[in-house]
Amino acid sequence: MNGFAGGLLLGLALALLVALGAWLIRRALRPASDAADTREQPPLSPLQALQQISIKSIMVPRNEIQGIDIGAEPARILEQLRNATHTRLPLYRDDINQIEGFLHARQIAQLLGRADLDGEALLAAGQAPYFVPEGTPLLTQLLNFQKEKRRIAVVVDEYGEVLGLVSLEDIFRELIGEFSNLDELSPNPAIQPEGDGRYSLDGSLHLRELNRALGWQLPCDGPQTLNGLITEALEQIPENDVCLKVGPYCLETLEISENRVVRVRAWRSQSRAR
Repeated sequence: MNGFAGGLLLGLALALLVALGAWLIRRALRPASDAADTREQPPLSPLQALQQISIKSIMVPRNEIQGIDIGAEPARILEQLRNATHTRLPLYRDDINQIEGFLHARQIAQLLGRADLDGEALLAAGQAPYFVPEGTPLLTQLLNFQKEKRRIAVVVDEYGEVLGLVSLEDIFRELIGEFSNLDELSPNPAIQPEGDGRYSLDGSLHLRELNRALGWQLPCDGPQTLNGLITEALEQIPENDVCLKVGPYCLETLEISENRVVRVRAWRSQSRAR
């Protein structure tokens, strides 16, 4: 077994142990009055959940992807490299649908010193892209990551359009967060309580993560992020701050930049003091 496969299996084993332990505790503490419901609809185990949740539910959507446009001029490529903040960067040509490779952050320092730095140099230093269909279950993708010796994949729809990115770390994070209370022990910096039942939220926050952290029920069957939910509800990218209502939840945009909602204030309408 090579180092990558061994590390993947060890990480999965640890994540499953944490998730399974929390799941068993929750079942043991379930009130007796819920026993009938439990027999009719037993809660999903971590492995069952991994097979029922698709990678589309946890991926980083395309409008949140940070990559390098290798079709740009060398000066612009250099600027993109210097401003990169992610560990693995997709290399695309002119449009995010044209992903041609991936570059690891550890290679950037070496590339910055090259006199012949251009898109072809980045492709030569990077790795070929790995594409996966949007409906792939998390458990299946974990096994595929091991088989392909990869840690990140491009999620595409049936027409080959890029929808987002999913990484090995995303799957582990979803598994642990779904079945444990680690989020309560380590507050999410993307969720900032403001008092009076209001929260300041990062627009890139995944709706599943937001619902889990606050016990809310924002819809997750369409857009996967708060930014996506707001822009879909408005049917446009807001040019100024607006306030809208999605079910019982009020969403007020606080910051809009580069065609996306960056910061949002949110609260349950019935819980906000007037």
